[in-house]
Amino acid sequence: MSTHLQGSLFDQADQLGLGSLDGIHRTELGHGAWIDVLPGWLSGSDTLFEQLAAEVPWRAERRKMYDHVVDVPRLLAFYDADDPLPHPVLTEARDALSAHYGDELGEPFTTAGLCHYRDGRDSVAWHGDRIGRGAREDTMVAILSVGSPRDLLLRPMRGGDSVRRPLGHGDLIVMGGSCQRTWEHSIPKTTRAAGPRISVQFRPAGVH
Repeated sequence: MSTHLQGSLFDQADQLGLGSLDGIHRTELGHGAWIDVLPGWLSGSDTLFEQLAAEVPWRAERRKMYDHVVDVPRLLAFYDADDPLPHPVLTEARDALSAHYGDELGEPFTTAGLCHYRDGRDSVAWHGDRIGRGAREDTMVAILSVGSPRDLLLRPMRGGDSVRRPLGHGDLIVMGGSCQRTWEHSIPKTTRAAGPRISVQFRPAGVH
């Protein structure tokens, strides 16, 4: 797969490596929801992007929407709890997140879903991870972003102001509390020049 990633001047580390999670910053969103954000948690992330883009067995999906079957505007891959992740640093990241949030979450992160946004035409519509336990229980979804930044938008389901976070080049966001039930999130399409991005979503068992 051909990719055209414009590397970050701030991500020129020779080796992949995770930083400490101690500097993560929490923002209370309301209605019991919160997000934790840590820019640049993964150094050397552009290297990881190139490897994932080239080596992950990406699949294109089609889904029914109203009376039509349409292409899903991004490429997908999924790794279940027993599947080896496509790079050791992702296993390290999942373990570090499980250790950091273990007391608060009460269980480890187990699965990893990957989305490949090839350019600004790729997107994901407003949604919450409410298939399974996320529809009725507080939980967490941790997203590690590599490649070029794209805006992640969040909005309360009851109406109100949205929150915008540009994510890429090794940034981490964790959505917790009631976030999947009381808020929605999306990656909107953009007409601005946008390079490719891959997001890795770590989830506990039974959350989709």
